Amino acid sequence: MRDQLIETHLQIKKEYIRTQNTDPLMKILVCLSVVPDIVTKIQFSTDNKRFDPTGISFIINPHDEFCLTKAIMLQESAGAKVDVLTVGGVTTEAILRKALAIGADEAIRIDTDPVESCYVAQKIVDFIKTSPYNLILMGKESIDYNGGIVPALVTASLDYAFVNACIGLDLIEANRIKAVCESDADNKTLSCELPLIAAGQKGLVDEKDLRIPNMRGIMTARNKPLRVNRAYKSPSQGTSHNL
Repeated sequence: MRDQLIETHLQIKKEYIRTQNTDPLMKILVCLSVVPDIVTKIQFSTDNKRFDPTGISFIINPHDEFCLTKAIMLQESAGAKVDVLTVGGVTTEAILRKALAIGADEAIRIDTDPVESCYVAQKIVDFIKTSPYNLILMGKESIDYNGGIVPALVTASLDYAFVNACIGLDLIEANRIKAVCESDADNKTLSCELPLIAAGQKGLVDEKDLRIPNMRGIMTARNKPLRVNRAYKSPSQGTSHNL
């Protein structure tokens, strides 16, 4: 009952913000990487050259989870529209449905094997060029390969501002964000104009504030759109890597 009351209150607040704001909604895209659960025992094929996904539990990349929660917070406070995107096969749709249950409005799956970082970044760029966003959030790296280059590769192909290792993000004006990024010397506070790409990490929101699906969210997610975009160009074979 409490979850239903909270959900109803948030929906009323969101609709009120939308009706009071004549400007277009802020559009936020959260890029999700699907990674093996850290408590899962990892196995390899008989030649020890390829990852064996059999029996593996997969989760939202933890850095991306912080980004998703921040996006939902902006959705609630500013009436933003939140989409989630992943590059991968049909098995990733369970993770996308979870993101919809948490509060995302729409999910997009780019139907191709995420074999390496440059390919994944290009597929994200291709999608954004057809559907621009004000704010793009993605984890600074995935916990399976820890490459950490996809956010920078996407930024290099788009005329967007970029904040790496982001641990703070607040909307201060309709087209301006205050961001805090972690550095070796000291944390830096930046004022950035939208559009912006932020590579988030632990600290972007408090761990206690991370969202989990409730029953109402799970039921609602069934009716939310999950679009599949076909990637017609086959990637070259290489090291498998999402973010």
